[in-house]
Amino acid sequence: MRFFFNKTYKFAFLTSILITIILSLINGIYFLVIDSFYIWFYLSEVIIVFLISFFIIQYRVENFIYKRMKKIYDDVSLLDVSTLGRQKITTNMETLTKEVELFARNKKLEIEALKIRENYRREFIGNVSHELKTPLFTVQGYIETLIDGALNDEKIREKYLKRAKKGVERLTYIIKDLDMITKLEVGELHLEKETFDIIDLIENVFELLEMKASKNLISLTFNKKDQTPIWVKADKDRIQQVLSNLIVNSIKYGINKGTTELSIENLIMNKVLIRVADNGEGINNDEIPRLFERFYRVDKSGSREQGGSGLGLSIVKHILDAHSEKIYVESQIGIGSEFSFTLEKAE
Repeated sequence: MRFFFNKTYKFAFLTSILITIILSLINGIYFLVIDSFYIWFYLSEVIIVFLISFFIIQYRVENFIYKRMKKIYDDVSLLDVSTLGRQKITTNMETLTKEVELFARNKKLEIEALKIRENYRREFIGNVSHELKTPLFTVQGYIETLIDGALNDEKIREKYLKRAKKGVERLTYIIKDLDMITKLEVGELHLEKETFDIIDLIENVFELLEMKASKNLISLTFNKKDQTPIWVKADKDRIQQVLSNLIVNSIKYGINKGTTELSIENLIMNKVLIRVADNGEGINNDEIPRLFERFYRVDKSGSREQGGSGLGLSIVKHILDAHSEKIYVESQIGIGSEFSFTLEKAE
């Protein structure tokens, strides 16, 4: 690694002047005492003292700083050679202090960012482990019970096999959704944008989820102002998944005999806003920023009983981010929640 010096002489210059003044005063007093004062000799001595002091101090200070800073840069370069290979090393103490402080602040921010990532990694691994462990243990328990003798009882056998099947389906949901999120994050899942009628897509999603909603005593309503098609440009399959995930989420956590309502609003800048609102229990404001995190659940006690992967809202966020669109959440406890997102209108 090469080092480039930005030389400054302020410290050596001021120190040399101070030494010269002190020695000159001492010599001046001495010459006055012995009554033998020669002005040219005195001036020559002042200049010589100044020059010798200046070069010695400058050389020593520069060498002192260089040796110590070289060691620091060598140690730090082990972390990131690319950022340090062409930096200048200054011999000005004020500039040097500022550079070291700036370096320390940057490294502190990097360390804090790494800590956040590490905490997120630990939390994510813990969540994945827990989400996979629960259905695995469920399936294992039912199969072991059947092996131990319940297999001969037709009613118990059928009931336990159905429950084991649900556990396997839950595992399948988790793995598929994790795979999709990973592909969206690394850009492997490419969007196939096309022009389609968003009203027609919503009606299709309603038909698919109508039975699920009726089982939970939830009423699905679509607030259409008219029958005119609204054409948008997006990946139709992915937007269908967004709508399905939002509606299913509303059904899962809605109240008995509640309502999930969809509506569309035209916006400026060639955008439409799709709203999914319900009159459920609502969400605390401090939990809203975490809603789109993987495996985050507002109702941590009973939400797993509802099935699914726990990744529905996270997938919604990733799909809309891939479309460069926004999603918004508004909620009040005891009143309900509303999820809304934008889409680009077709020209």
